[in-house]
Amino acid sequence: MSDNPRFFNRSELLGVLVLAVLLVVVLPLSVDIFRLNLVAKYLSYSFVAIGLVLCWGYAGILSLGQGVFFGIGGYCMAMFLKLEASSAANTKIQSTPGIPDFMDWNQITALPSFWQPFHSLAFAIVAIFVLPAIFAFIVGAAMFKRRVGGVYFAIITQAIAAILTILIVGQQGYTGGINGITDLRTLEGWDIRTDHAKLILYFVEVACLIACIFAALIIHHSKLGRILVAMREKEDRVRFSGYSVANFKIFAFCAAAVFAAIGGAMFTLQVGFMSPSFVGIVPSIEMVIYTAVGGRQSILGAVYGTLLVNAAKTSFSESFPQLWLLGLGSLFIAVVLAFPNGLAGIWRDHVQGQFERWSASRRARSGASKPRVADNVPAE
Repeated sequence: MSDNPRFFNRSELLGVLVLAVLLVVVLPLSVDIFRLNLVAKYLSYSFVAIGLVLCWGYAGILSLGQGVFFGIGGYCMAMFLKLEASSAANTKIQSTPGIPDFMDWNQITALPSFWQPFHSLAFAIVAIFVLPAIFAFIVGAAMFKRRVGGVYFAIITQAIAAILTILIVGQQGYTGGINGITDLRTLEGWDIRTDHAKLILYFVEVACLIACIFAALIIHHSKLGRILVAMREKEDRVRFSGYSVANFKIFAFCAAAVFAAIGGAMFTLQVGFMSPSFVGIVPSIEMVIYTAVGGRQSILGAVYGTLLVNAAKTSFSESFPQLWLLGLGSLFIAVVLAFPNGLAGIWRDHVQGQFERWSASRRARSGASKPRVADNVPAE
């Protein structure tokens, strides 16, 4: 880790560059639009994994409810898109035109007040950042100020994910229920269902992902990031040094929530719907698996881990639809037992060192092969 918070080290910049080339050049040129849209779906989970690296990997706070914040971001975007698709002209066959179809099916005759602001795209974008941060702050303050942490905090976040799922399903007239918010068509009049739109949204998502990676790296290399790591290792020592451990934990939890919400919003744009199946306990645990496989202390590793696990999940589900969950669980167990630091640990312990030694030896041979000036000076 660099001691200068203003700069990234060379290996990190090279890693970001390699990832950018892979996502911007290699994949768009090598796969069809259907597979590229799957990659975009996978990348939306990468935002959650990056947040978990900050929250779990650096600060030592394991959250099993990140699907909550993923869902908040996704539902904020879905509400705006649904209102745009529910214009009076598009819903004239309903008994109450101008409201989402699921509200009409549930005999709701007027748009609820909390839906009204989502007519504005600007409000929806602000809500994607603000609402998960506020909710995470409330939960974090309630827990960390009372020094609730460890496995207890993980169980509480898991319970929150279950509660929110039940709430969404139960309030079908306001949320779309178990089916979620579907039939999302346009973004400010732009049809997001076409292949061309999917391609543009893919590149927008990649740009947002790279920006979030740099934001996470800035946090990691700052004094704040060093305090988070110290807090993970020796929480009492940090507290005795005069720092408010609770406030730092709240910040890490809120940052992870915002990252997850951005991923949820991008998921909604790419897939075209949002449902409670992405909010509950199972998806939240899967998000932790992505981070563990990639390396919970590596930002780039978490991205690669997300891509690998989801690609394996798709492959298993296509080839062995009855066994893919067993395959996913086996992958997670194998990584935890054999490589506890994930893909990033494999790279650091078995690949990076050999590469650096090979590069150093090559530079040494190159330097030795160059004749020195003094040796070439003719004798008088």
